[in-house]
Amino acid sequence: MKIALLGYGTVGSGVYDLVIKNREKIRNKYNEDIEVIQILDRNIDRFKDLAHYNVFVDSIDKIINGKADIVIEMLGGVNPAYDFVKKSLLSKKHVITSNKDLIAEHGEELRKIARESGVRIAYEASVGGGIPVLKPLKESLVGNDILSIQAIINGTTNFILSKMYNENMEYSKVLKIAQDMGFAEADPTSDVKGYDAARKITILTDLGLDFKINWKDIYCEGIDNIDAQDIINAKNLNSKIKLIAFSKAVDNKLYIAVRPVVVKADSTLGKIDNEFNGVMITGDSVGEVLFYGKGAGKYPTASAVFGDIVDIIINKNESKIVLSKENYEFTYKYPFKSDWLVRVDSDDINKVTGKIFDIFSSNRVEITSFLSSGEIALKVSDINEYELEENLLKLKETGYLKAVKYFLIDNA
Repeated sequence: MKIALLGYGTVGSGVYDLVIKNREKIRNKYNEDIEVIQILDRNIDRFKDLAHYNVFVDSIDKIINGKADIVIEMLGGVNPAYDFVKKSLLSKKHVITSNKDLIAEHGEELRKIARESGVRIAYEASVGGGIPVLKPLKESLVGNDILSIQAIINGTTNFILSKMYNENMEYSKVLKIAQDMGFAEADPTSDVKGYDAARKITILTDLGLDFKINWKDIYCEGIDNIDAQDIINAKNLNSKIKLIAFSKAVDNKLYIAVRPVVVKADSTLGKIDNEFNGVMITGDSVGEVLFYGKGAGKYPTASAVFGDIVDIIINKNESKIVLSKENYEFTYKYPFKSDWLVRVDSDDINKVTGKIFDIFSSNRVEITSFLSSGEIALKVSDINEYELEENLLKLKETGYLKAVKYFLIDNA
């Protein structure tokens, strides 16, 4: 199997290292020789000191017209990756990509082209980095109806929230630390706004629950409005705040979202801290299954890419058809009865407290803290998000409310 790499950054160089390291093992085990014969980079002169400088090329056409059997795309972003990948598939070359943006935007089209060309497109590294989750979803769990997926799939936000929890620090200070340590980009928008996780959960939902949805259509709330008091309010419930990407299907109704969620500190998701990721999948037969590990980095991500190389070697003449449900009812707000952590700011604590108990009379309400600043933290039970927002609107109409925010509570 001759391989071409598109990009030679952190992950690309890691993939090259793994190919060199495992070449003899693959030859002995699968009677297949693997070799990187081309590496695409815009500025190949900077690699002149490398022993394998002779394989670098600066034109995609040299790869499209070359002898590579597998093209591995690690450029990131939609363009020019989309054009390069499409051309590779049309040229009957297998494609492996770690590009979540590309798969979230064009995955369905590219899979169709791959099937028609008799080749495969694999993207294990696009969701959990080094965590092998897509292949188990497609194969090991195929005997299950997937009921739900809950995932911590952004290492940047998990690092920030973990540090806020452990060291009682404000968001802005922790973000700066994360940037200095290399856990956050100079422009962290895609991570902290939840967009990165949104792209990943749509890929998981497509493969696991057979629902095709555009990531831009889902409810997406990031962590940039979380402050130290929110963390304290969660601690008062023996809980943490985590950015959870999740999807849940009941009958033909689908709820898919990315949002901060209050989880028990000693729960499975609550124990996933710092830059680690975790994907919890619930199947009707297997129950809960957790995939856990580092979601990013040179060799964790390269490991997932290399796994796709081996998978193509084993199944190189197989092109799977992936079907997606298209007729479903999509709900933007959480439609299931749950508990909520609500934070209320008022100029008149006594009056707003009375109104809270009046308006939420059919629900169990527990005041968890009073603050001298005029804030109340309360837990509201057994209510869905539509009902919660309707009641909060009534509370605003009393005139006693300055501000309000709320978090879904996961009691699992």
